[in-house]
Amino acid sequence: MSHTIKIFSPATVANVACGFDILGFALEAPGDIISVSITDKSGLSIRNEIKGMNMPLDPDKNTTTVAIQAYLEYLTVNALTYASAELSSMLSGKKGVEVVFHEKIKPGSGVGSSSASAAAGVFGLNELFGKPLNKLELVQFAMQGERAACGSAHADNVAPAILGGFVLVRSYTPLDIVTIPYPDDLCVAIIHPQIEVRTEDARKVLRKEIKLKDAIQQWGNIAGLIAGLMKGDYALIGRSLQDVIIEPIRSMLIPGYDEVKLAAMEAGALGCSISGSGPSMFALCQDRATAEKVSKVLAKTFDEMGIESHVYVSGINAEGVRVA
Repeated sequence: MSHTIKIFSPATVANVACGFDILGFALEAPGDIISVSITDKSGLSIRNEIKGMNMPLDPDKNTTTVAIQAYLEYLTVNALTYASAELSSMLSGKKGVEVVFHEKIKPGSGVGSSSASAAAGVFGLNELFGKPLNKLELVQFAMQGERAACGSAHADNVAPAILGGFVLVRSYTPLDIVTIPYPDDLCVAIIHPQIEVRTEDARKVLRKEIKLKDAIQQWGNIAGLIAGLMKGDYALIGRSLQDVIIEPIRSMLIPGYDEVKLAAMEAGALGCSISGSGPSMFALCQDRATAEKVSKVLAKTFDEMGIESHVYVSGINAEGVRVA
């Protein structure tokens, strides 16, 4: 059995406009690349090989190792069910885990930096143990990495990072995750203005209560978006990509948000909104050619405001986290 494995874990777009904390999809790029190794030294350790990238090296604070610890605690309780030579050595303290970062999504970018790391860690170790759990079962542990990052164990990033595709979190208690069919040609333009919005801070600005009429409109948009994806109805997808609850507040954290969104829509996007907690923005498009056009318009608009940005064009990543 191999003792080291290299993993690619994709960036993700969470919320998808109307689906705060319950909708997300995986991107083809960017992503994290990490190695997970079973070592002869007990405990968890982290090594960062990325120049210019700072990250917590304390296993109790890094999202990857927090997720791995949650995974190991679960296997400890169920050791008889999932017994293997590697696992037995790990649980007896004879073996440990080392995580090495080779590439990393920029933290605070709004495309699931913390979730990609958490997903990569638990997936990689699960592979080394001979896959005692399936991908869906791994989501609960990756969520604990998210809790360490922002104080909330949400799944709208980690679920698509692990499972790929479009994902709906129908319930958190109990955890119930549903994959949603979507049109094969669907594509997205992502722009990351070079400012940072911390997820924890972006959550603090949200209202604790909402008006019933806003909730009704939001529920309709969520249902419409899922129906549009499943039917391949681009017009319905476009009409449903509206957020009347979160976007009006969080958009104030992104300079020039309204101008950038308008430019994306005029260039042919089905809809445009905040990716996760921002500052990245996403524009869903009917095909790659339109997404390429929209990406150029997004970059030009930010450039005219004197804000440097990075752009990506991606299809929907159907596979999710994988062996690199």
